[in-house]
Formats: sequence, structure tokens, C-alpha cells
Amino acid sequence: MSEAYTLRENASLQPYNTFRVAARTAWLASVSAAEAVPAVLGSPPGSSLPHLVLGQGSNVLFTGDFAGLVLRPGFASLGLLEQDRDGGLLRAEAGLLWDEMVERTLALGFAGLENLALIPGFVGAAPIQNIGAYGVEVSEFIECVEAWDRSAGSFRRLLRADCGFGYRDSVFRREPARWVVTAVEFRLPRRHAPRLDYPGLREELAAGGPAVPGPRAVAEAVRRLRRRKLPDPAAVGNAGSFFKNPVVAESLAGRLRAENPAMPVFPAAPGLRKLSAAWLIEACGWRGYREGDAGISRQHALVLVNHGAATGRELLGLARRVAASVSERFTVRLEPEPRIVGEEF
Repeated sequence: MSEAYTLRENASLQPYNTFRVAARTAWLASVSAAEAVPAVLGSPPGSSLPHLVLGQGSNVLFTGDFAGLVLRPGFASLGLLEQDRDGGLLRAEAGLLWDEMVERTLALGFAGLENLALIPGFVGAAPIQNIGAYGVEVSEFIECVEAWDRSAGSFRRLLRADCGFGYRDSVFRREPARWVVTAVEFRLPRRHAPRLDYPGLREELAAGGPAVPGPRAVAEAVRRLRRRKLPDPAAVGNAGSFFKNPVVAESLAGRLRAENPAMPVFPAAPGLRKLSAAWLIEACGWRGYREGDAGISRQHALVLVNHGAATGRELLGLARRVAASVSERFTVRLEPEPRIVGEEF
């Protein structure tokens, strides 16, 4: 044990995951300084057991107990490294709440992150998942990511080009046992053309916002939309969108659109199209479905919910059945967005 971290044996993880499923970990490490990460992972439990970094637990589903060490980052500073009249470079530590980061950058006069307002989780999770919402991905504004590299036994600074960012993907997600993200640097502009093309956002702004919305107005519109569309994890356990929007061949998207004229289809990479997972799931009749305490939200078909005492395995079983029905009807494969701990999807 050190002043920079504490270790607790056989700890409950129920307070640390937004699904609120019951699970325990062999060891829980609360870390107050990034410099202590190597010592935690080199301690007797850390060196001999698998590890999992857990912030707000808003992107994870535990299907049972974790026989390893869970590391919770408590370091949460935000600093301005450089600025001029056009923009600035900010460094945020991994334990800072993401929406607090968005709010503080807006208060400092920076733009870019407003479409990502109210996404739950810590800053450290943002590059791992390459979080995105309302037509914006966080990787657009990441300058570099600082992380402890277990393979090299050293801290690394990975520039954006080295992070392997993709749709809800990164090298950190693909190699979770190797990396512990400790801080992220963001290059943010002061003036930024608002991204308003995502369905619903322009209409929300038109209903009561300024004619030319600034970053603050966009952020508040996004927050209103998210609160209206998505269930509050404090009221009902959930991890937000459970499935990624599938990216399929243009030919398949064209055939499905011809058979289902109301199906939303969005541009993707050349020769590819993105489909709405929520639309596919709702078309299969799952919205509002409930089996015991495991269910699909009535507010949004993409959100798997725990109405009280559902287990992680029950939630995973429901998710598998949802994906199977979409595959059977549309020949489209759904992939989970949260990290599933304990089983493969």
C-alpha cells in the first residue's frame, strides 16, 4: 500500500458499473496519482492477476465476478498547456468526468466537444472507445494519449496517428491488457463550424435556440436530446447504446433499403454504408421488451436496461437474442459497444 493508492480485497463492483449488476473483484485499487500505476500493477496482486481499468463503469457489462485487479483512476486534473486567439492545447487526466471536461472547455472559450456533451464516463475512456455522438468523434480533437505500456514497462505518448482510431475503436480497445490510459491532450479551436446534420439536433436548436448557435447552445441542445431519449442510469441500470451501428456493403444497404424504404442509411467509407442499429432492433419488435428485470428501454431500442436485479448473464443472454433476430431478418450482424467482462459475445 502507498499514499498514492489503496488496495481492497474482495470488493463489490456494483457501485462502479452503470448497469448496477452484482459482481465482485478479487482486488480493487484506488489510485490517486498516475505515477503510481506501475507500482499498482507491479504489486503482488497486480503482477500475478489480470487487470481492468474501471472509471464510471458506463461502458462495461460484468457477467460474473472478476478474478483480477480492478484499477480506478482518481487523478483528475485539467490544465491548459498552450493557447492563442485561434485555439489551445489542453491536458486532462484520466479520472476527470467526461462531461465536466466538456463543460470546462466551453467555459474557457473552446469549441469542438459540444456534440459530445453528457456522455457518461471518465476522460480516460474517451480514446479507448473513440466516443462519438451527433456526428462527431473525439479522435478529431485528440493530439496525443499518455498511457502506461505494460509490454514496454514505460509511459508512452501516442500521437493521434498512432492510436489506430476507428469507429468506436482504438489500439487501447484492441489491446486492453497492454495499456492503461493516464491522460489525454486535446487540440481545440475557439471558432468551429457547428456540426448540426445529425437527425434531431438542428430541429432541437430551431425550437428555442439562437439563429446561429454557438458551442454552448449546441451542448445544451445535445443534453436535452440525450435526457429525453436515453434512460438515466441513476434511475434504471444501463450503459447507453448497447450495440454499434453496423457498417455494411453498399450493395447490401441498397437491397435492404429497397425492401424497407423507411430504413435509415448513412454514408460511411467508400463502398460502405452505416445502418441504424436502433431502427433494426425496433423493427424486430424489441423496444420495451422485458423478461424479469432484463429488458430493452421503451425510450430507445438501442438501450439494454436492468430494471432491478438482472444479472449480467441475463442481460447478455437478452442481447444475444436481439442480435440473432436482427441477423435472421436483415442478415446484418450487430456487435456490442460495451466491453463484456467474463464471456465472449
